[in-house]
Amino acid sequence: MAGRAVLLIPHRGESGDEAALPADYHRILAIVRADGGPVQVRAVGEELGLEVGVRGKLEPLRAKMTKLADRGWLHKRPDGKFTARL
Repeated sequence: MAGRAVLLIPHRGESGDEAALPADYHRILAIVRADGGPVQVRAVGEELGLEVGVRGKLEPLRAKMTKLADRGWLHKRPDGKFTARL
């Protein structure tokens, strides 16, 4: 868009609909919700089939989860775990 930034991940209040999220972010959100409690990035990575033994492989996932938290879709706890927002 000419001169305007477009958010790939909208703020939760702007759309309110998960369908606005890209497929990979939608999967992350579904995994966190299905767990029902605080989850570590490693657990989400395992569910996604990532190579969790290599720390560098989890950093892009951590960035995506943090972005979801920053935009109101998830909650990031002080201990680094994530929970679903109701």
